[in-house]
Amino acid sequence: MATPEEHAAHNAESEARILSDIEEHGFHIALYNGDGYSPSFAHTIGLYKTYGYPELICFGFSLELLHSVLWEGKRLLDKQPEPDRNVGYPDFLEGFHVRFVTVDEDRYPDYFGYAGWFYKNWDFPALQIVWPDKQALYPWDEGFNPDWKAAQPLLDRDHDFKFREERNVAVFTTRQVLDGLPILRVVHESDGDWQFLCDTTYDVADLKVVALEEIVKRDPTLNELFQLNYGWHAQREAVGEKWQTEEHEIEEDDTEDTEETE
Repeated sequence: MATPEEHAAHNAESEARILSDIEEHGFHIALYNGDGYSPSFAHTIGLYKTYGYPELICFGFSLELLHSVLWEGKRLLDKQPEPDRNVGYPDFLEGFHVRFVTVDEDRYPDYFGYAGWFYKNWDFPALQIVWPDKQALYPWDEGFNPDWKAAQPLLDRDHDFKFREERNVAVFTTRQVLDGLPILRVVHESDGDWQFLCDTTYDVADLKVVALEEIVKRDPTLNELFQLNYGWHAQREAVGEKWQTEEHEIEEDDTEDTEETE
């Protein structure tokens, strides 16, 4: 686990690089590797300040390809500062088709962290570049490849349900939670199963299976854990308190990695 000093040094280095790129190129591209559960993604910083364009974000590709997609997105904005949300853009990048959707401002803190630092607020427009599957279907189309759905969360909708799984996926909870006790512990198993527990019982007889959407409706603050990786768990003292997250399964060398969510 990185120390506070190491975090501060990393942030200072990143912020300096952002400012340098914006001065030299007019904008910066922030790149984020996937972790096995959350997909890789990239977004721009500075397009709005320099050119008056929306910031851009895209998910699911290699970092190299994401970098190229966002540069091509900037070139398209040079020609058309307000892309049409109702049509696709064929041959966007060497035969690559895309659509643009408007990012819901409620999703900015989830993905545009350094852009928020740069602008000192969330007062900027943003568009998501969305790509189709091999059948030319987009994530909102019936029949879109389900294996690709989690790789490309749509940021123009579902701010009340941020999890990557389908709303009706079965998850584990307890009879006590369904009776009204708060959820204080969440486990995301290595096999993808979710557990939402009250932390008062671990009796198998108390376990219940419900739809993920039902749990999130009961406690919308669970959306804070939508990026909890496989094999990790989170705990809190009470609803509204910060989640403490750590690896659920101890590695062979017995090391642990712990962090506090923002």
